[in-house]
Amino acid sequence: MLGFSLSLCVLILPAAVWVTCTGMVTDPYRITRSELDLENDDYSSHRDPTESDYTAQSQRARSRDGERGSQCLRCCDPGEEPPPPYPSPAFQFVPHINITILKGEKGHRGERGTHGKSGKSGSSGPRGPEGMKGHKGATGSPGEPCKTYYSAFSVGRKKALHSNDYYQTLIYDTEFVNLYKHFNMFSGKFYCYIPGVYYFSLNVHTWNQKETYLHLMKNEQELVVLYAQPSDRSIMQSQSLMLELEQNDEVWVRLFKGERENAIFSDDFDTYITFNGYLIKPKSDG
Repeated sequence: MLGFSLSLCVLILPAAVWVTCTGMVTDPYRITRSELDLENDDYSSHRDPTESDYTAQSQRARSRDGERGSQCLRCCDPGEEPPPPYPSPAFQFVPHINITILKGEKGHRGERGTHGKSGKSGSSGPRGPEGMKGHKGATGSPGEPCKTYYSAFSVGRKKALHSNDYYQTLIYDTEFVNLYKHFNMFSGKFYCYIPGVYYFSLNVHTWNQKETYLHLMKNEQELVVLYAQPSDRSIMQSQSLMLELEQNDEVWVRLFKGERENAIFSDDFDTYITFNGYLIKPKSDG
């Protein structure tokens, strides 16, 4: 029974933790430097000569440690520096500013700047594909009918006319053509109702040994003259021109007053005196 108790103590003691008078906690399985030296001395007497290198290294280690090797030190002794802390990752401080707090009131709109220079024209792109044919459009409303304007006259005189002390308007007694009655047979004048360009011509027969002197008039303005000097024989004499007329203009023929004997010939059987005119182009045609 005593033998069994001793054996139990031997089994329990290796697992126990001894507390020394200095407050150190030691492990019974830990071999101190002094015990290691004693074992080395005992082992040196029985070691193999080939193990001399290992022994030399052990001795150098003991000389460095000195007396420190035979003591157990706690990690928190005042003479010991604590192990360095585990390096932590470096962080960078980034300030954050709330823009909504610093934002002020909206300012006034600034003046418009000047236009920049125009850029260079780019090259023309390739021609696109031909599109589909569209649908036929609706029929448009009929336009206004084309307006054609006409104005023409042709009149004659079968009676001779002699000059006197005042100007005489040539009056006609024969009407060949008078569209829309624009020529007044009683006054001997053509009245313009359609502004535009007109053509006029005058034909007379001179009287032998007498002067022939007439003017083609526009309103009260002398435009052209028909003149023939006195001669032993009588001849046909003519004058023509184109005029641009406005509405209510008048065109007529005037016999000059009698400073010299002035006359035009005709008889009751034939027409020797004619006055003609017609519209070439209305002003409304542009």
